[in-house]
Amino acid sequence: MTGYKHIMLAVDFSKESDAIGARAVDLMRHYDAKLTLIHVVANLYDEPVYDLMSSFPTDIEEQLLDSARHSLTALAARLGVGDMERVVEIGTPKSGIVQAARERGVDLIVLGSHGVHGLELLLGSTANAVLHAAPCDVLAVRVGG
Repeated sequence: MTGYKHIMLAVDFSKESDAIGARAVDLMRHYDAKLTLIHVVANLYDEPVYDLMSSFPTDIEEQLLDSARHSLTALAARLGVGDMERVVEIGTPKSGIVQAARERGVDLIVLGSHGVHGLELLLGSTANAVLHAAPCDVLAVRVGG
């Protein structure tokens, strides 16, 4: 094995994101690899709770995308990798991460061992879903105890 050439850091902006990001940056430097940061904003219109909300702002997804872009830029700056590619998409986190990894020829995905997606914790783990669907190696960094 010659090492990793393209690493993707998938974050959910939990309090552990910086520590997970530091692990990805260490690997990037060790392998002299390219690093891509990604955050997938959950598609609100696919969530069951959306049907229960009577006055949902129509531009909420654009606001969430803008907020995610800002947060990803801030994370990249804290990690010292502000010049790396940053991807923000709408969809389901598990499929968005896997799709982006395939499209970019990623050979390692780094993410936390669990997310903070409310019902997602009960219905299934993003890390587990990515692990089983990814076209490459996956490093699930243990977070939170």
